[in-house]
Amino acid sequence: MNIFVIMKRTFDTEEKIMISDGQVDESGAEFIINPYDEYAIEEAIVLREKHGGEVTVVTVGEDEAEKVLRTALAMGADKAVLINDEEIQDGDSFSTAAILAAFLKDKEADIILAGNVTVDGSSGQVGPRLAVELGIPAVTSITKLTIDGYQALIERDVEGDLETVEAQLPLLVTCQQGLNEPRYPSLPGIMKAKKKQIETFDLDDLDLEEDVKAKSKMLDIFLPPVKGAGRILEGELGQQAKELISLLKTEAKVM
Repeated sequence: MNIFVIMKRTFDTEEKIMISDGQVDESGAEFIINPYDEYAIEEAIVLREKHGGEVTVVTVGEDEAEKVLRTALAMGADKAVLINDEEIQDGDSFSTAAILAAFLKDKEADIILAGNVTVDGSSGQVGPRLAVELGIPAVTSITKLTIDGYQALIERDVEGDLETVEAQLPLLVTCQQGLNEPRYPSLPGIMKAKKKQIETFDLDDLDLEEDVKAKSKMLDIFLPPVKGAGRILEGELGQQAKELISLLKTEAKVM
């Protein structure tokens, strides 16, 4: 099988995000593979182990993304591709999907896997947009994937319930928590990953048929307001209920 995984470099989820001049302060921050993309990488490796073939991980970003690509290689991916988008100012889901489509359109992928969302933007749009650009089916939020020949049987999460879907390859799926348990890179895998070459492309190397400038604009970035301390109500239960209703009316103003 010719398997591709699209992935993104994101902040470590343990990071305390700092805002400076309306922008996220990246100085000294740790970056990782987007956690949902780890499910996609793991599932791609499982598919290769069952059906044979090759796993290629692809990311759109700048040179700093090489580190997370090597992590994916250490997990077991065969190849890694970095498409440098530093020419694009503040790229969005549209520009990322268009760039990926230009790269993938002649790769004859049997299946493309991606994370369901990213932990930074959380739009969940890149995967479905890419499928539209490539003219292939997309199934999102999958929690189980079985492939038999060119037929895929998929279970997907639908607000706490499960939906079963049948689809034909080639296919794009986005992966949700519960699909698998991503493996940790092994020491031999890490050593091999250091020696593997990462293919790097600039936008000029791609046959872009459209303007890939972002279609959306970030107006402002800010942290949520600091929550005040909680209050413990005292007294008899009935008295507490009356005080709670009064507070909801006068202070919270939700009644």
